[in-house]
Amino acid sequence: MKAIPMPQNITPQKPEIGQESVWDYPRPPRVEASPQRIRVIFNGAVIADSTRAQRVLETSHPPVYYIPHEDVRMEHVRSTERRSFCEFKGAANYWTIEVDGKIAEDAAWSYKAPSAGYEVIRDHLAFYASRVEACFVGDEQVQSQAGDFYGGWITSNIVGPFKGGTGTWGW
Repeated sequence: MKAIPMPQNITPQKPEIGQESVWDYPRPPRVEASPQRIRVIFNGAVIADSTRAQRVLETSHPPVYYIPHEDVRMEHVRSTERRSFCEFKGAANYWTIEVDGKIAEDAAWSYKAPSAGYEVIRDHLAFYASRVEACFVGDEQVQSQAGDFYGGWITSNIVGPFKGGTGTWGW
């Protein structure tokens, strides 16, 4: 694993008991099963509800939750032309959500053929909390990661600072 040098102007928050620091997450990222119930709500509809999600943990990023297709109401999502590439997970494709005429463009993404080591997230969707009505880890509504590129979910048991906002691209 490559260690990420700590940016000189950043001081990680010290986690309290029961909290995790994103600065203790590895690079390359680790994938692990989430023990909690994960939900996504859009326009009043439950789009995803799962106790089988995987979470990806990467240095300086809040966790990203990947939900199996079987736990997503796929009738409300459709694949789009947008693509991106992750140096670790490979080529991502995006999904738009539509419920009762309300649309959230490119609000989720997935990996059809993830790179070696990330096969467990094949046929799973991750959602931008900023593009839906609400996302929950357990009973806690998450905050979205700053910026419009990363899709981490911030909960009270995760401490930063977090990559994604203005001035953090070089971390």
